[in-house]
Amino acid sequence: MPIGRTPRTRRELLAKALWIGVWLVFLSSPVHDLAGGHHTARATLAGCLGLAAFVGVYLTLVFRNMGRPFAPRTVLALLAVLAVLAPVLAFTLGSAWLGLFVYLSVACGATLPVRAAYWAVPATAAVMYLVGLHSDEQEARGLVILVVLIGFAMVGVGQLVRTTVELRKARATVAQLAANEERLRLARDLHDLLGHSLSLITLKSELAGRMLPDHPDKAARQVADIEQVSRQALVDVREAVTGYRRPRLAAELAGAQVALTAAGVVAEVPAEPDLAGVPEDAESALAWALREAVTNVVRHSGADRCVIRLLRRQTLDGPVLELSVEDDGSGGSGNGPGNGLTGLTERLEKAGGTLEAGRTRHGFRLLARAPAATAADVGSGA
Repeated sequence: MPIGRTPRTRRELLAKALWIGVWLVFLSSPVHDLAGGHHTARATLAGCLGLAAFVGVYLTLVFRNMGRPFAPRTVLALLAVLAVLAPVLAFTLGSAWLGLFVYLSVACGATLPVRAAYWAVPATAAVMYLVGLHSDEQEARGLVILVVLIGFAMVGVGQLVRTTVELRKARATVAQLAANEERLRLARDLHDLLGHSLSLITLKSELAGRMLPDHPDKAARQVADIEQVSRQALVDVREAVTGYRRPRLAAELAGAQVALTAAGVVAEVPAEPDLAGVPEDAESALAWALREAVTNVVRHSGADRCVIRLLRRQTLDGPVLELSVEDDGSGGSGNGPGNGLTGLTERLEKAGGTLEAGRTRHGFRLLARAPAATAADVGSGA
């Protein structure tokens, strides 16, 4: 299940509950203490109720925070309940209950802002040690490091969740902006293409109507012109729709800059590319390769820097356009090419290009090549 996303199915809900609930195993000491008969009946009942309340509040707070967090006031109120129950139960029932401070530290690290957590986690450890002086100082001393370490570990986990949520929102915004830009482009193209053509068709139709009674030959020529203009308009519309459906390399370069910057990756992206003479199939294949490479950098590599280069090269088979995407990340954990790279290889081969991808000394590199001229241009030596 994606990090920081609210469960959408029962399976995701169960997975999330198991991931959080499995750590309740450390409550075995309080449970054994209650079951061992070391306290009076009244104290045992109070301990059961206190433990149930503590676990319920803890699970509610942590479970909700991993998806749609509570309001800050609600978080503080629930943390206050945990901060009261943990010392009261540990002070009155003995050292076996000091483990509750571990869960209090986890809750503070996972739900509080980073600056507040930096104070709350050590304060939790200090209160736990002071309470432990009343029952078992050695046990309290052994738990101090655990409380501090696991609390700060959860600070990192909470920061990761928040960053993932922000990145997901940023990517959704970028996708929406790109879709809106494509709609505007299509609207502009259709307006420019059809505005002149339809105006001309209307004018010639009016002329043909006026000529028809007295000059049928001239009216027939106007009708022929109308047919020619309408056919050309249909061709222009088809070309515009084809351009709308196919990704453009210039648009993908701009989108790559936005996506990498939103992910916190230092991006080096070339300026407006020179695509004169490049076949549409080759440009489309390179655009798909760039999109897949940038997606892998953002989602899987953990890179800090990404360099994108677009160069023209002359080979024995003719001029080619070479796209290189190189990052300094780990390149993911897969042992072989994924479905994305396999699909890109097939797409580039269909356009007459090639794809290379693999680890380098400093990270991971994807290298895609596609013809930079049509077969006719290559044959003529252009």
